[in-house]
Amino acid sequence: MKKRKYSFNFILGTVLLALTLIPAIVGLFWTPYDPEAMDVSLKMAGISIKHIYGCDNFGRDIFSRVMSGSAITVVIAVGTVALGSIIGTILGAFTGYFGGIIDEALMRINDVALAFPSLLLALVMVSLLGSGKYQVMLALGIAFIPSYARIVRSEYIRIKNLDYVKSAKLAGASDLRIMFVHILPNAKTVLLSSVMIGFNNAILAEAGLSFLGIGVQPPDASLGRMLSEAQSHLFSHPSYALLTGCTIVAIILGFSLLSKEIK
Repeated sequence: MKKRKYSFNFILGTVLLALTLIPAIVGLFWTPYDPEAMDVSLKMAGISIKHIYGCDNFGRDIFSRVMSGSAITVVIAVGTVALGSIIGTILGAFTGYFGGIIDEALMRINDVALAFPSLLLALVMVSLLGSGKYQVMLALGIAFIPSYARIVRSEYIRIKNLDYVKSAKLAGASDLRIMFVHILPNAKTVLLSSVMIGFNNAILAEAGLSFLGIGVQPPDASLGRMLSEAQSHLFSHPSYALLTGCTIVAIILGFSLLSKEIK
């Protein structure tokens, strides 16, 4: 059996995600300090053995907040991509496979939605649904549906006329079986790559909304909200913004590198 050779991009992407996602997952259950616990005596404390990222302007441990904020940001990204990709895949599969008037109608609506940036659509949805992590997850998920629907539809149009699909029809396979058992696995490469890119977009979108103050709300932390808090202390305490920003960059770069390796 031939051993697979892993590229530099794959190794670097895996390392970056391990360094950021493992603390985020741990942050769902445990952090060294309470992320919201304030200690005036530690206000703007520098990096030390006890506080490896230092403390913020409220005396809160930055590393604990990065762990907790990363966890919330990643959970929102997972929920966003899951909602957008599942509904988008179903819509794209039906429209691409059956075509006809329903396909035309839905794709025109889809084209209108795609004409607006997903973040702008999310802003509209957040204004309707309100602020908060669940509202942001729902808003971003809805905003991501059109792009997934378009990608999956294109793959189904390409694949549905191939010989093996025609053979399955002649063998009496149902349309649903052909769509989700025969065609979908052969569209997985494009779909998985889109999901990886979707994680990047979701993390950036959530960070942007929270940075503007209309995303995740206190007492919950998120990477975007932490960047917003850190901007007032950019020159006096640059490590707060730098370490938080580097976490976002590392997650995005990790997913970007791995998305290029999907074959």
